[in-house]
Amino acid sequence: LRDLVRAREAAKQDQTRARHRLSKFLLRSGQRPPSGVRPWTRPYLIWVAQVRFPQIAQEATRQDYLHEVEHMRERVARLEQAITEAVKLASPALQQVINDLQALRGIADISAVTIAAELGQLSRFESARQLMGYCGAVPSEDSSGKRIRRGGITKTGNAHLRRIVVEAAWSYRRPPGVWYGLRRRQESISEEVKEIAWKAQHRLHKRYMKLGAAGKDQRKIVTAVARELLGFIWAIGTRAETLANQQAAA
Repeated sequence: LRDLVRAREAAKQDQTRARHRLSKFLLRSGQRPPSGVRPWTRPYLIWVAQVRFPQIAQEATRQDYLHEVEHMRERVARLEQAITEAVKLASPALQQVINDLQALRGIADISAVTIAAELGQLSRFESARQLMGYCGAVPSEDSSGKRIRRGGITKTGNAHLRRIVVEAAWSYRRPPGVWYGLRRRQESISEEVKEIAWKAQHRLHKRYMKLGAAGKDQRKIVTAVARELLGFIWAIGTRAETLANQQAAA
């Protein structure tokens, strides 16, 4: 499952590069979408398909770049479908972790699968602090005697996990709330897990606003929020594994 998730991640990176090549080519050629059309939406792709160049070389370039964008979209969709099918064959404990992690803001199905696949068994971490260290989200330290000097995060450990958690941390800049998408994901989740997720929204948003008011750099703020988010991931994940194991034993 971890290999499949990483294949999907590589496909997303290739998709981004393909989109950039097409958009930069259109920009160099003086082609701009109509006002109000957002990039890579359906209206945008319809507009790109209707663009024509009088020069044969430019038209061939447009067709090739557009074909690559479509190919990457199909590739990502195919891998995401494969991930969905693979999760159905996973252990009950892993399925429970994936389901419960989606109660957290910023973590939907693919993000939850990525976190679960990269971490394996969360109970192997005795504390949330150990998980933060494994992710490389703790400050580095260069101390000697009474001198204590702390620097940026260590960035050791699992870079795939750190990227997903940092991306999720951006969503906590907005005030706490449960909109349609999150409410739908929480339908099959216990009240205890939803309470943990709600506590995470309040705590992490407050942390984000406090560091922002102190004038901290935006990237440092998101990193600090991501580090605390790992604590909530650990709390939900270990609880889900314990519950699944108890059900299996019964």
